[in-house]
Amino acid sequence: MHSDMSKRIVIAITGASGSIYAKRLIEKLEHVDNPPQLAIIMSSVAREVWKTELDSKPVFNHKQYEPDDFMAPFASGSSVWDSMIVVPCTMGSLGKIANGIADNLITRAADVFLKERKQLILVPRETPFNHIHLENMRQLNLAGALIMPASPSFYSRPQSIDELADSLVHRMMDHLGYPPPSAYRW
Repeated sequence: MHSDMSKRIVIAITGASGSIYAKRLIEKLEHVDNPPQLAIIMSSVAREVWKTELDSKPVFNHKQYEPDDFMAPFASGSSVWDSMIVVPCTMGSLGKIANGIADNLITRAADVFLKERKQLILVPRETPFNHIHLENMRQLNLAGALIMPASPSFYSRPQSIDELADSLVHRMMDHLGYPPPSAYRW
């Protein structure tokens, strides 16, 4: 980690259903002790899905990077960014990352995190998985990525969609090094 001791996390949002996961993760990371510096990349399809699912335009208080901005600091192996999470992650993005196709900032940054052995978390939101999906996930797991399918739990008896989404968001936060203190421990 770098000298200021706060983590730097890239949050990439692709066009899969599940915008609520990205929204809740960003909101919750903003309110932890010693919050991380966040960078956000959002695909154009992700913007449309966000508007459809959340009935709002995405607005962030963090530096945003366009998907074609290969000059972003985390597009280089010499960057000081600690973690990257792709949430939600389309199977198209997952497949490109698994096969080293770095044709946009999301896939390039993920490639950098893998090659530098930094934390990369992918949150695919698809069902059912076909053989190609499973092989791509297996390949990414072998390369060091953490695959965390968007499968919320019901142990905490969620009473709202936000609470249901939070069951998975809290797991993401744990893996990013920010365990939510008030979260139901599964």
